[in-house]
Amino acid sequence: MLVFADGRTVGTIGGGCYESDAIGHARAALQSGQPAFLHFELNDDFAQENGLICGGRMDVHVDPLLPDPHLYIVGAGHVGYELGRIAGGAGFRIHVVDDREKFASAERFPGADVVVQPIPDWLHRADIAPSAYVVVLTRGHTHDLEAMRSLAARDLRYLGLIGSRAKVARIYSALLEEGLPPECLERIHAPIGFEIGAVTPAEIAVSILAELIAVRRGAATARLSMKRPNFRAVNDRS
Repeated sequence: MLVFADGRTVGTIGGGCYESDAIGHARAALQSGQPAFLHFELNDDFAQENGLICGGRMDVHVDPLLPDPHLYIVGAGHVGYELGRIAGGAGFRIHVVDDREKFASAERFPGADVVVQPIPDWLHRADIAPSAYVVVLTRGHTHDLEAMRSLAARDLRYLGLIGSRAKVARIYSALLEEGLPPECLERIHAPIGFEIGAVTPAEIAVSILAELIAVRRGAATARLSMKRPNFRAVNDRS
């Protein structure tokens, strides 16, 4: 059965209240982007209440069919280049933002939407959808902080920041001192990527893409994600 966001349906899974319940879960899945697995026990009580006599059990898999998500790569250096090279094949629509035309070019990022402008200026004006994925991979602490000033308070599907734990802690401290609500830091994936022992830019890009895919598919990531600094402890020290 195909369920649209407005509740229209094509096909059926048998009718009755369990179909209505499944439709509700399908519409919720379109909002969250997360699949669901539903189980119905069609026992005697259920049959008597709903007029169903088939009995048995029913499992329903809800799989949201969503458009390819937008991935904004903020910083077109070595890691950004490697991520842009592989993320398109994983189903992401690539946008690249950098102020250096030498790095942010159609030649380096074929098929991507490439923006060559000062990063903080462009981010301040950009209308980035809540469903978007954003990775901050600029060339230095100052540029990362400027980008995070524009991004940290936004409602995004994914926001990741590259860097060591010490650098991330410094950026968190600066944002908190500037008045950013602490709960905004809870949503940030930092240090970015999965802990796979990555060293080279290509390996780091793989670790980042793996985390993006896991978030997109709703997989459990706690065991593999890089440990984030304790932002509440950072806030206490500031």
